[in-house]
Amino acid sequence: MKQEQIRDFTRRISQSNRGGLIVVTYEIILAYIADARECYDNDDYEGFHHALSYAQRGLDTLIQSLNFEYEVANNLYALYVFAKEEMAKAVIRKGLDDIERAEAVLVSLHTAFIEAAKQDHSTPLMQNTQQVYAGMTYGRNDLTETFQDPETSRGFFA
Repeated sequence: MKQEQIRDFTRRISQSNRGGLIVVTYEIILAYIADARECYDNDDYEGFHHALSYAQRGLDTLIQSLNFEYEVANNLYALYVFAKEEMAKAVIRKGLDDIERAEAVLVSLHTAFIEAAKQDHSTPLMQNTQQVYAGMTYGRNDLTETFQDPETSRGFFA
């Protein structure tokens, strides 16, 4: 994953509520799958394996966040395990067919969680973070983001 993507995901995580955090997690997983495809196309099987292992870690995060008090959690669990198994098969077989099946499931779930996140109007999970304002100014080749920090102290309060 490129450094710019990591910065963008970090910023989005710091500004996200629960629904937004799930959406960002899906996007991180899909970014690692895209990295795995790129590595496969460049005959970099070590990078292919590495990217898929990070995608599987993202799925582990989603699995650990499931609340089994709700029936839908059992269905999501089965889909997450299926996607993990398909990624494992792709590493063993060194092919993209299994990844395509896993990616199809994850893209569908990502789309569903985007819609669900639109209904979540809770406050961001991380408090005491910098506010980010995008679109106020433009750089030569891209949009410039401005960080406003009204308080000089951030982080944990004891």
